[in-house]
Amino acid sequence: MNASAAPEPRPEDRPARLTVGVVGAGRVGPALAASLQLAGHRPVAVSAVSDRSRRRAAELLPDVPVVEPARVLALADLVLLTVPDDALPGLVEGLADTGAVRPGQLLVHTSGRYGVRVLDPARRAGALPLALHPAMTFTGTAVDVQRLAGCSFGVTAPEELRLAAEALVIEMGGEPEWIAEDARPLYHAALALGANHLVTLVAQSMELLRKAGVAAPDRMLGPLLGAALDNALRSGDAALTGPVARGDAGTVAAHVAELRKHAPGTVAGYLAMARTTADRALAHGLLKPELAEDLLGVLAADSTTAADGPRGEE
Repeated sequence: MNASAAPEPRPEDRPARLTVGVVGAGRVGPALAASLQLAGHRPVAVSAVSDRSRRRAAELLPDVPVVEPARVLALADLVLLTVPDDALPGLVEGLADTGAVRPGQLLVHTSGRYGVRVLDPARRAGALPLALHPAMTFTGTAVDVQRLAGCSFGVTAPEELRLAAEALVIEMGGEPEWIAEDARPLYHAALALGANHLVTLVAQSMELLRKAGVAAPDRMLGPLLGAALDNALRSGDAALTGPVARGDAGTVAAHVAELRKHAPGTVAGYLAMARTTADRALAHGLLKPELAEDLLGVLAADSTTAADGPRGEE
């Protein structure tokens, strides 16, 4: 389902005002609960273990008591399970096995990896399962609530709960995008590839610019990366530029030599991205075949050196 085409939920499909609980006061849960509070729902309980998560809960959900997970479920009509992906199956099984799940309770997890199947133990206990994953990076501060405006959510739910799931997303200011159960891992991999690896690439670029003597690498990169992102979103592979897309094998070889000298930890990533960029540029007719041979030869040779280099240095 295309988010832009999502119909406005009918009044009878809108969730009633709900008491909201959060299990796992990481960066995501308190922000979503605060957003639901703005929509008229009432946060009533949160579970938090570390001092940092307790401070986060106190900042975003003031006056909401911090209690054990089972108590959260006892108090809330809508429970947000906002724990790390790998911890989610065990948490759900534990809550179901101890009888903490109540029939008719909305149980929402925010994992990108999982659909609603991971909530089956709770569903058998009578819970109403929803998977609502915000496609957004979170800071754990109040700014996250503002960023939810216009944020896409990957939504997976049983057909009978689909409208209710979409209504909750809309109430948080987001835009629902329907993701089939079996497509969740691929959907999440796509987001991680774009967002998580982008942070690594930008951080490496900033470090290299500092080594090159640039005093304010963030100011230099901001306009460049903003334009590159905008062009990529608009035009896809047609937006490719730079020495790899042009087939400048000599420039790429010089890059690798400098990286090997000043930042050897970046070489493997540079080569992997360069090979992928070359393949896409060649497939889309941006890289001339006669130039691709020399370029790929440089990348293949440097790839062998990169694999051998660290062992030699040790």
